[in-house]
Amino acid sequence: MNLLIVESPSKAKTIEKYLGAGWRVIASVGHVRDLVPENGSVDTEHDFKMRWQIMPGKEKQIKQIMDELKKADAVYLASDPDREGEAIAWHILDILNTKKALNGKKVYRVAFHEITKKAVMDAIAHPREIDKNLVDAYLVRRALDYLIGFGISPLLWRRNLGRSAGRVQSVAVKLVVDREREIESFKPIEYWSVTANCNSGAGIFDAMLAKYDGEKIEKMTIGNQRYVHEILEKIGNPVIDARVISIDKKQISRRAAAPFTTSTLQQEAARKLYFSSRRTMNTAQKLYEQGLITYMRTDATNLSADAVNEIRGFIAHTYGDAFVPKTPNVYVTKSKNAQEAHEAIRPTHFDGKMPELSGDEEKLYNLIWKRTIACQMTNAQFDSVSADIETENHVAIFHAVGTTRTFDGFMRVYTEDKDDAADDTESKLPPLNVGDKIDITELVPEQHFTQPPARYTEASLVKKLEELGIGRPSTYATIMSTIVDRKYVEMDKQHRFHPTAGGWVISAYLSKYFDELVDVNFTAKTEDTLDDISNGKQDKLNALNNFWTPTAAMIDDARGVKTTEIIDAINNLMHDHLFPGGDDKCPKCSGKLGIKLSKFGAFIGCENYPKCDYTQKLADFGNPQPTDENTKTTNAPVDLGDGISFRIGRFGPYVTDGKKNAAAKQYTAETITLDVARELLAGGVKKADPIIIGENSVTGKTIYYYPTGRYGAYISSNGVNVSVDTQPDLQTATDLINNKKTTKRFKRKTK
Repeated sequence: MNLLIVESPSKAKTIEKYLGAGWRVIASVGHVRDLVPENGSVDTEHDFKMRWQIMPGKEKQIKQIMDELKKADAVYLASDPDREGEAIAWHILDILNTKKALNGKKVYRVAFHEITKKAVMDAIAHPREIDKNLVDAYLVRRALDYLIGFGISPLLWRRNLGRSAGRVQSVAVKLVVDREREIESFKPIEYWSVTANCNSGAGIFDAMLAKYDGEKIEKMTIGNQRYVHEILEKIGNPVIDARVISIDKKQISRRAAAPFTTSTLQQEAARKLYFSSRRTMNTAQKLYEQGLITYMRTDATNLSADAVNEIRGFIAHTYGDAFVPKTPNVYVTKSKNAQEAHEAIRPTHFDGKMPELSGDEEKLYNLIWKRTIACQMTNAQFDSVSADIETENHVAIFHAVGTTRTFDGFMRVYTEDKDDAADDTESKLPPLNVGDKIDITELVPEQHFTQPPARYTEASLVKKLEELGIGRPSTYATIMSTIVDRKYVEMDKQHRFHPTAGGWVISAYLSKYFDELVDVNFTAKTEDTLDDISNGKQDKLNALNNFWTPTAAMIDDARGVKTTEIIDAINNLMHDHLFPGGDDKCPKCSGKLGIKLSKFGAFIGCENYPKCDYTQKLADFGNPQPTDENTKTTNAPVDLGDGISFRIGRFGPYVTDGKKNAAAKQYTAETITLDVARELLAGGVKKADPIIIGENSVTGKTIYYYPTGRYGAYISSNGVNVSVDTQPDLQTATDLINNKKTTKRFKRKTK
């Protein structure tokens, strides 16, 4: 018997059907080993030696592998075909060698980019060794993330500045903060446009003022109303006679967008389906494991020759030969550092039979299907006509443009959405010839103001990170979810990121004391280094030394900075944000206001404390509500009535009547009520009915979500509870339950 080890249980079931008798396929359920979560697990003094442990909850997977290995003649390690997948294969092999479980049995590394019978059998027929360079790149990446976490995060905790700092997540937060800073400092500039309502006799149309008194009119040329009035008076009163002085006709061809990479799939799913990056990747993972799409973590835009031939055949049969280009369309990868050299994300079959799917899977599959088909179709064709129309007094020239689609091409199937841009529109001009008389029936001046840059959406932030060379296909979804989960950014009603108070504070701190760490060029260079290691162009140890030497110096310098200096530095960086009008005077004593730090987070306070006790929530600062001298401060008790108050204590929010306390961790000063407080003191709010998330693929036990509990929302399965902020998806819930570290319980000794 042969043993094949993949990452997910659903993938294992699919592949075992392909292989048949003589094969046993089991799952590792992702990573099985990680660094020991203790300081010193990466020994910087001894060539960055790393201490590993079996991840909590993964002992069952290791035992299953060991048990099945006893019955096997050979082992095939078939984890995913990327850096992390290579690391999983390496970890499993290292564990088996350490336990001396192989006993001379052959071990093969196989990788496939789609879960079809042909791809699986071909991979098994062409096994290889574990790629040491890919493993080294993983080890460097993991060591860097660990060293930053254990080096900087304690500095944040001790100073009450934040929960954690990460090599890439910190840059993402800084991008959001910097964009918000641009928006806040933006000064709108006035400008005007003049539109002519035209009538040619054959039809009506609009034209824009393009030249006035010999001067070309650009977007910002007309800067005020006075200039507009001068222009209108000199051109003349409507109705104005004018003539066509030039006609320009041309054909425009538009090419289809490239097939999906991980980044572009996340961007387009956010625009068209309003999916978060995590939701997109979880759904794509399910489609991949069912054998419906190719591997979903890729930088590549190329398609295999077999796939292209199938797609072209489908297009010819469905839409006709006119929609099939003479030669296949070829797309060049635009990513700054393409990591995985395999195909774009595409369906695995093009026989026209759509799989029976529903919900998110159906929506995302259809998106991938349409994009893939469209990328091999002919260009869309447009006729463009532009006309210049001059007034008879030769004072002004107006420009009109009309565009008409003459052939659908790929647009019969799919068009790509854009961020922060209007959809392409088509407009027609009536038949025009040079010399035609035009009546300008009305001149319409319109005032405009320049707009600040838009806040980032998930799609545009992923695109920005990709352009800067920061992060990789496997990390974008994690970056997006991490900065939200850490409460460094939030989403507004338009699904755009804005920084929280905590995001502003941590970004200010890191920008001051860890400027290289949050520098986009430094972070991109680190990603380049990881790619060079993957390709065998750079040594692992040299890369770690080159990174850690300056980072360790920054950490050492930051340790010696006094908290008062840190507060002053943060105040300087955040002053314009907190006091956009420059008024930083305390409303109670006229002292200077600024950032203060406490174990409950940052807040605004007066420099004359304790003589002046004015405080205000940092999150609300800059948009304060009417207050009086009795306004409650960030952590002051809130009187609910009947002698009951809401307070923030050492272990979080609670309510008290002076005799009895009750935890209220799921409430805030704004959401707590007297009735709820009474119920808590009487024995707790009734536990809400659980919501079934699904079945744990490892244990087979049901996972439940409880919206309320003694310590807030949590998930539970088979006696294991994990606190959560919101209801997670099944994959996330499974990972949280299976990876929860068990706590040791000690029995009291009896005499």
